[in-house]
Amino acid sequence: MKELEVIAGAMLEKKAQDVCSMDLRKLGTTICDYFVICHADSGIQVKAIADEVEKQMLVSMKRPVIRSQGKENGFWIIMDYSDVVVHIFQTEYRRFYRLEDLWADAEMHHYTD
Repeated sequence: MKELEVIAGAMLEKKAQDVCSMDLRKLGTTICDYFVICHADSGIQVKAIADEVEKQMLVSMKRPVIRSQGKENGFWIIMDYSDVVVHIFQTEYRRFYRLEDLWADAEMHHYTD
């Protein structure tokens, strides 16, 4: 899916760590098709990643974010693109919430530079 590549590329451009996507379609109980997840060590970097994802999705895919939460604190930003939900964490919050473990049955894909 092209959107996943655009999102992951934007994350990696801003030096996001451990970028992955999770295919949730086969689980049957989710409100979206994919999660794209990453983390960074500071709130400033989390916000910069979110800004880059939003910009690249608008420029490359002509898709504005539908809803976004968390920019005010930069601990965990969630961006809703309807079929794709983006999660950008500060490192310690990603470790605490462990979304990958909660959705362990989902097919996962990792992205690198």
